[in-house]
Amino acid sequence: MKLIPTRIPDVVIVEPAVFGDDRGWFMESYHHGKFVAALAELGLPAPRPFVQDNHSCSKAGVLRGLHYQLPPHPQGKLVRVTQGAAFDVAVDIRKGSPTYGRWVGVELSAENKRQLWIPEGFAHGFVSLQDDTHFLYKTTDAYAKDCERAIRWNDPDIGIDWPLTGLQPELAAKDAQAPSLRDAETF
Repeated sequence: MKLIPTRIPDVVIVEPAVFGDDRGWFMESYHHGKFVAALAELGLPAPRPFVQDNHSCSKAGVLRGLHYQLPPHPQGKLVRVTQGAAFDVAVDIRKGSPTYGRWVGVELSAENKRQLWIPEGFAHGFVSLQDDTHFLYKTTDAYAKDCERAIRWNDPDIGIDWPLTGLQPELAAKDAQAPSLRDAETF
């Protein structure tokens, strides 16, 4: 497993070791000890234990996010795509952080097998780049409706450069009505 820093030091790309031959391939999608050790090498803290796995399927152009949960149920997320492709985004919403309001985006796909570690204190979203994209993620806390919040996907103060190629994204009603970062409850 290799961790690749992003322009927001707390968010890292996870590249698993993939072993292939003429029969196919094998990879460890998660190994707690190796993950924690790799984070420590970058000076990053270990996450709380993962307690929930989620799986969504989206057609091309579906945009989900920017979602997060406030304390006492904040969620760190380890995300990956097992079929199709998505552009995945993390936004720092920790007031007082030197990277507050900044975003990081990376393409995750079944082909590149990359994952993204998004710690607590970040809003998260993605846009599906292909039909039938399967998005899986581990969370450090269970879903808690009373703590769930969202920030507008196209907030100009954040300025995410979504790869939409001129298409209007398909949004859930709650995402279309989400407040801007400056009006949102954050960490």
